[in-house]
Amino acid sequence: MKSILLLSLLCFVSFLPLASAQKTRVSITGNQFKINNELTYRGREWQGHKIEGLLFNSRMVQGIFDDLNPATRDQFQYADTKKWDPERNTREFIAAMPLWKSQGLLAFTLNLQGGSPLGYGNKGWINSAFDPQGNLRPDYLQRLEMILNKANELGMVVILGYFYFGQDEHLQDEAAVIRAVDNITNWLLRKKYRNILVEINNECNINYNHPILQPERVHELIERVQNTRKRGYRLLVSTSYGGGTLPKSNVVKVADFVLLHGNGVSDPAKISKLVADTKNVAGYNNTPILFNEDDHFNFEAESNNFVAAIRAYASWGYFDYRMKDEGFEAGYQSVPVDWGINSERKRAFFKLLKEVTGAK
Repeated sequence: MKSILLLSLLCFVSFLPLASAQKTRVSITGNQFKINNELTYRGREWQGHKIEGLLFNSRMVQGIFDDLNPATRDQFQYADTKKWDPERNTREFIAAMPLWKSQGLLAFTLNLQGGSPLGYGNKGWINSAFDPQGNLRPDYLQRLEMILNKANELGMVVILGYFYFGQDEHLQDEAAVIRAVDNITNWLLRKKYRNILVEINNECNINYNHPILQPERVHELIERVQNTRKRGYRLLVSTSYGGGTLPKSNVVKVADFVLLHGNGVSDPAKISKLVADTKNVAGYNNTPILFNEDDHFNFEAESNNFVAAIRAYASWGYFDYRMKDEGFEAGYQSVPVDWGINSERKRAFFKLLKEVTGAK
């Protein structure tokens, strides 16, 4: 009888998340990213440009999406079941991750308050891993942990956004914002995740209710995360600005890496200039420059924003949302999301990514 109980216990334990066995660690040396102490895309060049040390990524922010507002929830229903299912969304996200990795994608952005599920704008939905007091919602954490564990298994980095404009207003005050930052940061450290880059908030200069999330003060939260340690380890952290916006010195001085957005920048030459201008911001200290949102495509063209970023030695991130008027129905930000590589635009991005990285 004892042996049967012991066997049952061992089987149960084997299915628990192994927080002590995290095997993927992201780090930074100079202006280059490393995974498990090895430069990303080691030794790789493309068209004479160094790829080694870059971190190509995609905006996959809706991986743990839910809508807690019954008045708007039904608009996100799946066509086949006529209902919204957040667990299905996360399961399908996880199922697609190995395919993304096989094409050369090493990182993706995932947000605790998502992004606009219609591409742009906010229409009343409530999507937040934090309650109004800044406490963590267990169902969101469960979905988050599933994705982080799979990323750890695959050797992928997660750029984890804490706040999104239009959703931060559901936290009741600044104390709740700070509590939320502390709660999720400590949760990540307790779980011993080492494959996380923190983005305090998406586009800090766009319509945030709480002053501490706005450009003049957001560096306070960057430093707060940096000053939170467990077992001598802390998370790497930054924040982002709206498309084409030059980051401010107060952020550049303290951030571990600089996040840029290329949304609305249709001239690739302006991407190169944005990188060059960022390097001239007071306080810049040769940290990595990383685009983690850009809705400019033209991947078949000789010059596009992706290629311009490479030539400027900056990492680049793909932003794909639904645009029905252009015939695209499968954007990665638009809910319900089809997480496969199943549109002309997605295939064009991953084709170029695979060529650039030499993925096999």
